[in-house]
Amino acid sequence: MARPAKREVAETCFELLNIEMVRLYHEKDDTSTARAALESIGFQVGHQLAERYSMDRPRFSEHLDVIKFICKEFWIELFKKPVDNLKTNRHREIFVLHDNKFRWLRHVSLAANTPQGSELVARYLVFPCGVVKGALASFGVPCEVTADILDTPGSCSFQVRIK
Repeated sequence: MARPAKREVAETCFELLNIEMVRLYHEKDDTSTARAALESIGFQVGHQLAERYSMDRPRFSEHLDVIKFICKEFWIELFKKPVDNLKTNRHREIFVLHDNKFRWLRHVSLAANTPQGSELVARYLVFPCGVVKGALASFGVPCEVTADILDTPGSCSFQVRIK
C-alpha cells in the first residue's frame, strides 16, 4: 500500500500562529488557565505527530529508546535538526534535552535575562512542552515536561521526568 504524500505547513505560518495563539490565550484567560490550554493543545499535536512519524517502526521496549527517537527523528521532523545535547539520569528517570537554537523562539525578541522577559519567553515554551509530553504519551511513557530558558538567546532545555 502506497503511503500518502507528506502534508506540511510553511514554518513561518506555524510560528506566527504559535505567537498569536500564546497572545490570545494569555489575553483571554489568567496565566494558569492559559498554560493548561496551550499545553493541552500541544499534547494533542505531539500525540498525533508521534503516531504519524513512528508509523513504520516497531514499538520501543525502553524509555531511553523512546527518548532517543524524540531527540533524533521526531526533533528533526519538527525543527529540522536533532537535539543538541541529551543528559540523562536513568536512575531517577530524568532526561534533559538541550536545544541551542530553538526554532520556535527565533521570532520572540524579548530580553530573557530580565524577570519579566523571562516570564514572557517562557509562555512560548508551554506549547512545545505539551508537544513533547504528547509524543511521549503516544509511546506509553507518562511524564512531566518543563522548559527552562538558557543564557544564550534562543536556547532552551526541556526536562522530562518519567512518572
